[in-house]
Amino acid sequence: MTTTRYLIGGGWDEGASGLLYGPFLADAGRRAGGPNPTVACLLVDEGDGAQDFVRYEAALRRAAPCTPVPVLVPLGGTLDPAALDGVDALLVGGGLTPAYQEALAAVRDGPARLPYAGFSAGAAVAAREALVGGWLAGGVQVCPEETGEDLEEIEVRPGLGLVPFTVDVHAAQWGTLPRLIEAVRRGGTGAYGVAIDENTMLAVDGARARVSGLGRVHVVRGAEVRAYGSGESFDVRPET
Repeated sequence: MTTTRYLIGGGWDEGASGLLYGPFLADAGRRAGGPNPTVACLLVDEGDGAQDFVRYEAALRRAAPCTPVPVLVPLGGTLDPAALDGVDALLVGGGLTPAYQEALAAVRDGPARLPYAGFSAGAAVAAREALVGGWLAGGVQVCPEETGEDLEEIEVRPGLGLVPFTVDVHAAQWGTLPRLIEAVRRGGTGAYGVAIDENTMLAVDGARARVSGLGRVHVVRGAEVRAYGSGESFDVRPET
């Protein structure tokens, strides 16, 4: 059976919690065999990880009954796979995207076997080729400097391989769509890319991806960019 992946473009609108996290928690409940699934919340801890966890815990509990548990990885550290033993699902949070890529670089089995939701950085690293940041392309600015994730030139690194396209996030709010367009144009990102607005979720189930939430998902295939709103879906296969 195909495991659905849930990619969230960031955002903290409390009214959108059910749309963003409800389907993910329903999958977690099915894996748990009942209500109140245990959800590991993986966060790179830059000194305020415990406080960050409280925010994710509140968002999840607003969406459905569940038991979120913190899995904090120190900045520069890597995830111990044993930390995912006994949980029903995995939420990978947001923060410095290169640090999340480093934390998960050597880990594949845990994220692949569990219902997975990625928020912001967690969505970006779900890709096979993960766009981790940068604001310059050959020295030319393509998005705001403050969105560069402590990188200058656009950088793509190996990701988790949970979805077949490259992901960027905060698309409308941070102006990151041009970065994704440039990354796809330059190659090295797979066949195409997807940029997700805040408070918007893309559920990837086999060959289909469906949009929920308050914003849009922007699909970049070659020179074509197409936006999809809530309730719309598209085929994720590269040849379409």
